[in-house]
Amino acid sequence: MKNRPLSLPTKYRCLKELQKQFKEYQEQAFPSRPASFFSLELCGEAGEIANLEKKDWKGVGVVLADLAEEAADTAIALLNYANSRQIDLALEVEKKMLRIENMRLAEIEKGR
Repeated sequence: MKNRPLSLPTKYRCLKELQKQFKEYQEQAFPSRPASFFSLELCGEAGEIANLEKKDWKGVGVVLADLAEEAADTAIALLNYANSRQIDLALEVEKKMLRIENMRLAEIEKGR
């Protein structure tokens, strides 16, 4: 690990546009749902990934396509949840990535 800042992602605007498109689609295609619905949906979808990973860990055959499908379901649920709470996911991810990088650099500095 180097003692310099890494190249953090910079394409947050793409996430912002994707979230906006999901909001428009959701509003046109489905009935209005409260944030609690999307929160529970998100937990359920993440749980399905966890169950597949547990099977894989136990040596039971898991198909990558199943993991990919559940990952997509989880991403969709997250976008819908963020929209239901008016969370600017792109902004929040960008801010969080900066905090993570600053903490990483502080840890490196302490280790000197």
